[in-house]
Amino acid sequence: MASRVTFIGAGNMAGAIIGGMIESGFSPDAITATAPDEAILAPLRERLGIHTATDNDQAVADADVVVLAVKPQIMRDVCVQLRAAVQARQPLIVSVAAGLPAATLEHWLGGGLPVVRCMPNTPALVGAGAAGLYANARVDKTQRQLATELMAAVGLVEWVDDEALLDAVTAVSGSAPAYFFLMFEAMEEAGAAMGLPADTARRLAMQTALGAAKMALSSDKLPAELKRNVMSPGGTTERAVEHLEQAGLRRMMAEAMTACADRARDMADELGKR
Repeated sequence: MASRVTFIGAGNMAGAIIGGMIESGFSPDAITATAPDEAILAPLRERLGIHTATDNDQAVADADVVVLAVKPQIMRDVCVQLRAAVQARQPLIVSVAAGLPAATLEHWLGGGLPVVRCMPNTPALVGAGAAGLYANARVDKTQRQLATELMAAVGLVEWVDDEALLDAVTAVSGSAPAYFFLMFEAMEEAGAAMGLPADTARRLAMQTALGAAKMALSSDKLPAELKRNVMSPGGTTERAVEHLEQAGLRRMMAEAMTACADRARDMADELGKR
């Protein structure tokens, strides 16, 4: 890629994406990150060899892509301050902030801009992320491909055609690492109650989750079939799975994910009114 990319914000997610971009062949010389504090920028600059700046307007002056990677609560102020610079340049805008619709971002930035909204998740920090992306009507094919390349540098990318579906993406992947962390906690506690050292139970649970995910991703079989393949009639796995089903695991997951998506919609309304 020959495009110049500026990250507004230099936190963990920005650093992860930048690191992945460089590993995938993007030139550090084409990347700039900004933050108000030089102390935040110096480690990123030294580690990755990118450009850094404390002046957002200057940093976007020659950018083809501007990645908005600041907290949703301060996004309006950041966008309004950037308005003149991005209107002069007309770059692709990529937002990794949760809960802010593309139309709201575009309005704050002065309108008429190609905007991609991205819902990433925290495993992007270790190159194993999963992100849902949505593009407004002004994003062309080349810009769509560029956004794909940016986010694919840190994991799986899936596009949705309806922006409202990003709330479902939030429930399925954006917030979902916490679901698995909760399961690890529960399995560790149960293993310890059975007599295993807690750290042994924790490592076994986490490695098993990693292995199960790798099997599922590399297989053409649906999870239901993979599950059946592990379950011998009358065996230990069948007994455990039957208990989870009877305890209402599916219902609990559906209710939790619905609550997550509902909260994502509420946050969009709250943030859009600021």
